[in-house]
Amino acid sequence: MSKHIHEKESHAARLLVPDGFSPEDVKNLSSVLNALLADAFAIYLKTKNFHWHMSGQHFRDYHLLLDEHGAQIFAITDAVAERVRKVGGTTIHSVGHIARLQRIADNDEEFVGPTEMLRELLADNKAFVKSLRAAHVVTSKANEYATTSLIESWIDEAERRAWFLFEATR
Repeated sequence: MSKHIHEKESHAARLLVPDGFSPEDVKNLSSVLNALLADAFAIYLKTKNFHWHMSGQHFRDYHLLLDEHGAQIFAITDAVAERVRKVGGTTIHSVGHIARLQRIADNDEEFVGPTEMLRELLADNKAFVKSLRAAHVVTSKANEYATTSLIESWIDEAERRAWFLFEATR
C-alpha cells in the first residue's frame, strides 16, 4: 500500500463520527468546545497568576480562594477536551492554539492590586458564564445531551465563582 493511500485512509478514519453526529454538528460542537477550552486554560492561568502574586491585608483568604477557583477551572479542561474527541472532533494541540482561540484576555502586568485582581477575575468568570450559555445552545441544538448536562454544571460553578468574587469586592 502506498503512503498516499494509507494517508487518505487514515484521514477518512479520523472523519468517522462515533456517535452519529453530522459533520456539520461535529464542526460546530468542536468549535464551541475548543473556544471554551482555550478560555478555561486562560482563566485558569490568570487565576493562578493572581493566586501566586496576591498580597495585602486579606492575603490568606484571597490566596486560598483563588487556589480553589483555579483547581475547579482546571478540573473541567480534560472533560471539555474529551467531549470534543467523543463527538468526533479534534481539540487543542498547543499553547499557541489556545492563544489563537481564547477570548479571556491575559494579564501580564508586573503588579495588580488585590481588589483589581478580584474584579478582573469577576469579569472573566461572568464572560465565561456567557460563553458557556452560548455553548449550551449549540450542544442542545445538536442533541448532544452529555455535553449539555456537563455545561449546566460548569455554568453553576462559574456563577458561584463570580458570586464569591463579587462579594469579596464589595
